[in-house]
Amino acid sequence: MSFLRLDNIKKSYADVSVIKGVSFTATKGEFVVFVGPSGCGKSTLLRMIAGLEDVTSGQLYIDDKDVTYEEPAKREVSMVFQSYALYPHMSVFENMAFGLRMAKKPEAEIKAQVAEAARILQLEPLLDRKPRALSGGQRQRVAIGRSIVRHPKLFLFDEPLSNLDAELRSQMRVEIAKLHRSLGATMVYVTHDQVEAMTLADRIVVLRAGLVEQIGSPTELYDKPANTFVAGFIGSPKMNFIDAKVTGASGNTLTLAHPSFVGGTRTVDAPSAGRVKVGDGVTVGLRPEHLTVGAAEPILSLTVDFAESLGGSTQLYARGQTSSDGNAEPVIVLTAGRPDLKPGDALHLGIDPRHIYLFDAAGLAL
Repeated sequence: MSFLRLDNIKKSYADVSVIKGVSFTATKGEFVVFVGPSGCGKSTLLRMIAGLEDVTSGQLYIDDKDVTYEEPAKREVSMVFQSYALYPHMSVFENMAFGLRMAKKPEAEIKAQVAEAARILQLEPLLDRKPRALSGGQRQRVAIGRSIVRHPKLFLFDEPLSNLDAELRSQMRVEIAKLHRSLGATMVYVTHDQVEAMTLADRIVVLRAGLVEQIGSPTELYDKPANTFVAGFIGSPKMNFIDAKVTGASGNTLTLAHPSFVGGTRTVDAPSAGRVKVGDGVTVGLRPEHLTVGAAEPILSLTVDFAESLGGSTQLYARGQTSSDGNAEPVIVLTAGRPDLKPGDALHLGIDPRHIYLFDAAGLAL
């Protein structure tokens, strides 16, 4: 049974449509992540769930209750914002207790709930400190603790780690994942960082321009992207795309032509090959981590532009042969070790056929 349900939710500001009809459900205890580029509507959607933005049309349910037009305070949700929004003159304890005091909870209950949240978030030694004496990660934990003490039905996170440096972001991702497991609460998390989405989510909702592009588990979106947008957004480094022409079609196989293919053409399996015909353009998707340098049976012949050493691995930037339209698509390769390659060297790449993605002219997966 769904715990959170959005039915064709829309949001407009005057004549500008921001959310254009979003529907999805989340079960109790699920961790759902909204991900997408800036301006796609993910934070607006989260704010509508919280009640901070009015819904133009559609229905929103939390725990089987229609809360579409319910006041935020009556929705039993708690939101953690990108800015910590801590009271600088209050201690950690007072910041975490503030909401409970406003709700006129008994002092004994306040102390017990703050103590429990501090234990979960390892804030016990910091309860007497003021926010100025805390690191960024500690401040964010206090902001999360302020939400925990309220025991909400639903936790909402609006890009809570974007103000932290890379190392702290990694640490806080682990802490939020552990928190989700320990509380068993339903959480909805907004981010533009697909690494956060992949590592935290039970399911990801990929948004673009106010519409849902695809919903699925991290592995489903990585292995079976619905279109080129999802394929390019999920995965780091992003998927390489090569525009090719269909020169032959037989059953579930296609013969594709591109000057970067070894021999000029490549035959690939395509379960939905019937959707394209000879002469059509298709996009070939190749993930950088799936490409093999120096393969016995290479499919691509490229030229190295730059080699970026990452220590235990190397990221190669290469370019293909110029196609008929005058373009030479850039290709990124992520390979183990430190291959002896320099700018201008020939680069021959192979790939397991199972890792070749195909998309039609509209960008939909074949």
